[in-house]
Amino acid sequence: MKLAVLTETGSTERRVAVVPDVVKRLIGAGWEVSVQAGAGAAAWFTDDAYRQAGASVAADPAATLAGADVLAKVQPPGPEEAALVPEGTIVVSFLQPGAAVDALRVLADRRATALSFDLVPRISRAQGMDALSSQATVSGYRAGLLAAEHLDKFFPMFMTAAGTVPPAKVLVMGAGVAGLQAIATARRLGAVVRAYDVRAAAKEEAESVGATFVDLGVSAEGAGGYARELSEEELARQREALAAEVAASDVVITTAAVPGRPAPKLVTGEMVDGMAPGSLVVDMAADSGGNCDLTVAGEVVERSGTRVVGMSNPPAGMPTHASLLFSRNVANLLALMVKDGALAPDWSDEILAGTCVLRDGRPTHQPTAELLGIELASAPAPAPGPATTGPGPTVPMPAGGPGAASEGTEH
Repeated sequence: MKLAVLTETGSTERRVAVVPDVVKRLIGAGWEVSVQAGAGAAAWFTDDAYRQAGASVAADPAATLAGADVLAKVQPPGPEEAALVPEGTIVVSFLQPGAAVDALRVLADRRATALSFDLVPRISRAQGMDALSSQATVSGYRAGLLAAEHLDKFFPMFMTAAGTVPPAKVLVMGAGVAGLQAIATARRLGAVVRAYDVRAAAKEEAESVGATFVDLGVSAEGAGGYARELSEEELARQREALAAEVAASDVVITTAAVPGRPAPKLVTGEMVDGMAPGSLVVDMAADSGGNCDLTVAGEVVERSGTRVVGMSNPPAGMPTHASLLFSRNVANLLALMVKDGALAPDWSDEILAGTCVLRDGRPTHQPTAELLGIELASAPAPAPGPATTGPGPTVPMPAGGPGAASEGTEH
């Protein structure tokens, strides 16, 4: 069994799909691992570290992919990379089919099998493969730090000889994995935190990490722990109720997204105008359109004295631990495909069946079939398994690109 790991080519991407520590684990399980030279450099994993872990280091994508049974990437492969994939190879990545149509066409021609981490089922035994949640943890932590860095005020309360400085007031919108990490980080830094989510089930989780939950009377519980998309009437009522909360906050951190759709607009330009000068909006959903009307991905926009920070690909800003967590997700998914030391995926397994978008070049995922204009392949019925969701919070489609994080939301 040979696993290929390519260098990520996205302009903002610093992660690597597999880190040296996980290479050791894979080799111990019978894998041969080939890593493209420099693949881990941006995340501070050297080629020598891969060699010491037992991997071979190849000079270019073609050499890395030669004889590969599986290709692991964070971002989806580009069409040029996909054209180098050996026929029948399994590709695992944050494919997000709607954003990788050209590559999927090439992979279909190569009779490849493709599994997308953004489709991992929300069941207990899939938690170790839940890359959305692992990357959301990184994104939420970074959002809290970024807010403290950009705000021109202290986060904690200070009692000094010159008088008392009150703590910053932070509002976090979205209490999934990323939102909870943002809450916890802001609380650790001393801010007073309020949290809002359209899922009523998020109240207990938000309060468990120190936030006061805001109930606006708008609920959008969806299937599988995700939030459903709000109607225009519900969005209007939500915005009206949120306006006062936003105006009273020094910092607003937004993490809301709906899987497969543009990020919902929660913070309007008028709400930003109502914030006090020097306030801040940190938008984690910037790469999927943003939760704020003013958001520009990767930029800081100022209006009426309030700055709007559009976080682009948040997990890539902390690539060492983001890569470590993602590569553990990769290893856990690969372990599910191995039987008696050989690569033998059981496509009746509900995790593999739910994650698969192409099998031997044929779509097994209805939206992917529609995107490619290819008839949906028949699939075996998933084997019965635990139906309960995990004990932790759920995370919908990540904002900030593949593998990012946002709530509902992810990158």
